[in-house]
Amino acid sequence: MLLDKTLLQIPVAPDTVAANKIQEATNVVTSRVDSLAQQLHPDSIAAMTPGKLVDHFKYLDLGSLMTSLSSQLISLALRILAAIVIFYIGKFIINKIYRLARAIMVRKGFERSLTSFLLSFIKITLLFLLIITVIGVLGIETSSFIAIFASAGVAIGMALSGTLQNFAGGVLILLMKPYKVGDYIEFGDLKGTVKEIQIFNTVINTYNNDRIVIPNGGLATSSLKNFTAEPYHRVEWRVGISYGDDVDVARKVALDILAADPRIVHTDADVKETEEPQETTEQPEQEEKEPWWKRLFHWHRRRAEELREEHEARLAALIPKPNYMPSVNVESLDDSQVTLIVRAWTEIPNYWSVLYDVNEQIYKQFPKHGIRFPFPQMDVHVNS
Repeated sequence: MLLDKTLLQIPVAPDTVAANKIQEATNVVTSRVDSLAQQLHPDSIAAMTPGKLVDHFKYLDLGSLMTSLSSQLISLALRILAAIVIFYIGKFIINKIYRLARAIMVRKGFERSLTSFLLSFIKITLLFLLIITVIGVLGIETSSFIAIFASAGVAIGMALSGTLQNFAGGVLILLMKPYKVGDYIEFGDLKGTVKEIQIFNTVINTYNNDRIVIPNGGLATSSLKNFTAEPYHRVEWRVGISYGDDVDVARKVALDILAADPRIVHTDADVKETEEPQETTEQPEQEEKEPWWKRLFHWHRRRAEELREEHEARLAALIPKPNYMPSVNVESLDDSQVTLIVRAWTEIPNYWSVLYDVNEQIYKQFPKHGIRFPFPQMDVHVNS
């Protein structure tokens, strides 16, 4: 599109009418230049000559240009100011959320490794959202940034699928706590005491002090045995006696051995139940001293607590309690022996010492009372 040259050929008159016509023609030229600048395409920039540029800028209205430029600068300054204000306010809110989350995790007793990871994840996520918000306030398109991060996340997730599975397993273990540091667990053929629970792996030590690292993915999705989850554990001994020996005598000797060991639980009264916080006698007095409006406001909370306690009591009644009394029974009649099974309960720290000590006492005491330990034997009859 070319500028009409006839618009520029305006005769100059000394009178006022001619001056008005010159001003009108100048306004028309300015408007045509502005429309030309708006309709100008990148392909036509190469066709512009210095003369044409001079003609265009000759009739350019510098006042309107400065007004437009100043308004844009003011708008940009306001955007930058708003972005700065939003950034600092958002950072203040993020710090508050970070401290609140840390206080909640510490109060709930979260593992230290899980606490540090979750706090870092929360802070990084909130900072990312804050940066995206600030970029949007500045007027920059944020959809491209989000698409780039989403694509990168998908690519990283596909490349680290096994590692992410272990990571998810570590988070589940630290949240659900099927075991904790110090527990003795069995996973497949691996047995040991948990030394450390990491985000990706669990470290256990065997009794030979072998260090074993197990990925958390398998621990979170497979079955494992936790020997120290409960405060008491039952110990079993299988003792073989010869056919013809008195079972009652063997039972009495075994029970006497168990009764002489103070580490073994003899009655249900010896079991140390988990102590629960007891209600003090001052609680009703405090409730009576509360104003009526506060009691009316908190009645639903007390009722919910009562219902929860009743529900827990019903569930506890449905769970069968073990019989902690020591017992000696005939388990099986084998080819060369009568197998007795001896059972007793003891606390977890005493398990191995009780197992080995009672083994030794059975070996020493049974022969003194005429109880013989058989060995595999076979009777061979030869026909003459």
